[in-house]
Amino acid sequence: MHVKKWFIRGFLGLLAVCLVLVGVSALVNRNRPTQSAVVDRLSEAEKARLAEFFQVRQQLGDAVWPGWETDVLPVIVYNESYAFLLDYPDPPDGWLKVPQNEPRGGPWELVAEDTFNGEPYYRQPLPADGTTPQAFTVRVGNQWAASMTTMEWMEISLANQFESELPSFLAPIFPYGLANSLFIRGSDGYISLLAHESFHAYQGIVAPKRLAAAETAVTRTESTYPWDDAALQEAWQTELDLLAAALEAETETEMMALAQQFLDQRQARREAAKLSPAQANYEMQREWLEGLARYAELEIWRQASLAEGYEPVAAILDDPDFSAYANFDKRWSQEIDQIGRMAGDEGDGRFYYSGMAQAVLLDRLMPNWKEQALDEAVFLEDLLGTAVILLQ
Repeated sequence: MHVKKWFIRGFLGLLAVCLVLVGVSALVNRNRPTQSAVVDRLSEAEKARLAEFFQVRQQLGDAVWPGWETDVLPVIVYNESYAFLLDYPDPPDGWLKVPQNEPRGGPWELVAEDTFNGEPYYRQPLPADGTTPQAFTVRVGNQWAASMTTMEWMEISLANQFESELPSFLAPIFPYGLANSLFIRGSDGYISLLAHESFHAYQGIVAPKRLAAAETAVTRTESTYPWDDAALQEAWQTELDLLAAALEAETETEMMALAQQFLDQRQARREAAKLSPAQANYEMQREWLEGLARYAELEIWRQASLAEGYEPVAAILDDPDFSAYANFDKRWSQEIDQIGRMAGDEGDGRFYYSGMAQAVLLDRLMPNWKEQALDEAVFLEDLLGTAVILLQ
């Protein structure tokens, strides 16, 4: 068989490029950080991201959710060795894990000769047993606070997780930096993740019993949920596809029709799978808790990308990982694509997406829906059903 020279040259060229990329990746990985550059205090880069988060929530939070920007919501961020507490003068000891109200940690100490936004901030060493505040919300005294890792430690931890799950021959050449960028999405993405956890703190302030019920549903029901049922996964796929299609509908009439199909499919799925009331409640609870937080995470990014006259804090403008929220459209497109991939996901990840999608549909079909969304026993699918009826 005669093989054309252009094919051979092209193949060899592609092979050469691949070898170069592998070599570059291996070289970069030799210098991959294994610990935070600054451990016992916040680096200037971390302060800049946190300052931008505080500002964007305080200026645009009410555009995302009425009341969110005015509440005092401290933040805890932590690295491999320390937890840092911001925007909470003279704090009481430790933190409470919620909803169990279990005391964790010890006394907070002033970070000497350092400030955040011109104010003192606090730290404490993390316990030797590996206990952290985790990525969620906690209470410090009677105050609800958002909690999450620093961005630097998030990147290091994520790379370590990738490495532990890769075959030994692939680990030295895997592009950890690229993988991190796809998951975290730069400083813009990190700021939006802080917004996610901060919204959990807001849920705790406004609806503490509902937050507790949504968390308790996990321990009571997650292990009995039929994650591996093939028919249920197929039905979920149809349901998620309908949600994604509704989000991309060009007219209100089309969106309303797809929303009704989604609600009908949801009811049929639950009946066909013979889900118990507790299992159906588990779905709704997680959509309320995590779906709304996912909504806030994305909506604050969207609002910042659209707000005329909004200026990020000066300190973050030199951050090469910050795009001033200009990439929201790309982020949103990725989110819609991901919705359709969640049907086979084991765990509550799908509820982040299904809940978020219902919230976005409600923005378009029933603009005043947020007035009821945090009320007792009001779930997103109930509000969406009401919206469809009112528009008929």
